[in-house]
Amino acid sequence: MQEVCATHTSLTMAVQMLPSDANPYGSIHGGIIMKHIDTAAGIVAIRHVRGNAVTASIDRLDFHYPAYVGDLLMLKAGINLVGRTSMEVGVRVEAENLLTGKIRHTASAYLTFVALDKNGRPAPAKPYLPATIDEIRRHDEAQIRRRMRLAEKSRERQGAL
Repeated sequence: MQEVCATHTSLTMAVQMLPSDANPYGSIHGGIIMKHIDTAAGIVAIRHVRGNAVTASIDRLDFHYPAYVGDLLMLKAGINLVGRTSMEVGVRVEAENLLTGKIRHTASAYLTFVALDKNGRPAPAKPYLPATIDEIRRHDEAQIRRRMRLAEKSRERQGAL
């Protein structure tokens, strides 16, 4: 199986925030942002395996600043780590005020996807080869998060949580 580099699967997606995306205060619902994060990450995962992939977990989602009606939400997603059947995808969300040009780092998230075969069973994912210094850093950080996730799952199975 040929290795895939992140530049072939990364994605930048833009979505303008509309009044239907907002709460009564005019800021965008977190769930709306979560949906766009999941969509962007899902596209990256499917591109990587060139097959079906589904969300297994959202490891972490941090909101830093709000987005508002009229903002352009920019979602930058890329593969961080690939295991046997699973992949960690990182997503950075920025909100641009189109009138002022000001850009705010709105949210960041790490999601795990599982590659599926035609029968809906976990399937091998193509290996991933980080190429740039930034990709290598994200890959190394993702390995640490993976070890923490696996340790937490082990504690859950043992009833320690």
